[in-house]
Amino acid sequence: MTISVPATSANLGPGFDSLGLAVNLRNRVEFKPSRFFSVSIKGEGEGNPRLKGNNLFISIFNDHYKRLTSKRQNFKFTFYNNIPLSRGLGSSSAVIVAAIATAHEAAGVRVSKRRILNHALVYESHPDNITPAVMGGFNAATVEKQKVFSQKKHLPDYIKAVVVIPNKPISTAKSRTTLPRSYSKENAIFNLSHTALTVAAFFNEDWEMLRLATQDRFHQKIRMKMLPELFAIQKTAYEQGALMSTLSGSGSTFFSMVYDEDASKLQDIFTKQYPEYMVKTLDFDNNGIITER
Repeated sequence: MTISVPATSANLGPGFDSLGLAVNLRNRVEFKPSRFFSVSIKGEGEGNPRLKGNNLFISIFNDHYKRLTSKRQNFKFTFYNNIPLSRGLGSSSAVIVAAIATAHEAAGVRVSKRRILNHALVYESHPDNITPAVMGGFNAATVEKQKVFSQKKHLPDYIKAVVVIPNKPISTAKSRTTLPRSYSKENAIFNLSHTALTVAAFFNEDWEMLRLATQDRFHQKIRMKMLPELFAIQKTAYEQGALMSTLSGSGSTFFSMVYDEDASKLQDIFTKQYPEYMVKTLDFDNNGIITER
């Protein structure tokens, strides 16, 4: 049995901890009962022994499998990781939701996507990454009484994501320490209005509105200073007609949305300008977590 989860890009400018979308770059985990417990990692993290010995997936899986079955069973897990680690593409959220879904499948317990999402809140208190990881598409989400409430928008195939993935990670926890403890009324209203406009633009497919709507005063520029070339990446994206260009999560990846016909040109420009970075053109993902039996 295989569980797969897409990468995600969160915040999307002003939607701090509340907006996110899914892109078709997937982590997969294959599992089956075994006489002995084993973990094999292929792709991202393959050469990191710490991920085998202190594996977040296994810890969460064990918590839920024990809760569901009250017994212990050995499994063989094989991870095929395509989502870069600590780059702002939701690698941790992918691990969390995959572990919860896998535990339910292993226990033979059917579970809804909404239930997976609410279980994931225990491990990730912000819904911006976990929601699109589970649901796919573009999502606006909030948390109320320990539950995620969200609305999803299916993303059309004539728009693409172009992501620039630096070879330097940015820790989400560390980057949060650089943010202000409080914000002015003016900046709060600015972000509130721009977040509302971003959501409306997505749901109305008014893509030309996004360049204006996705401006931010809460976090983006502060985090971008940790890797100053991100300012040049954003400038280039807009010069080449990107519909929006924002820091992906807390970084270091930079996410741009373009029309299909503009994607290859922007990818080529970024590849030439930043040969040491990974540049990918990705479809948007509308499925979220997928189980293949």
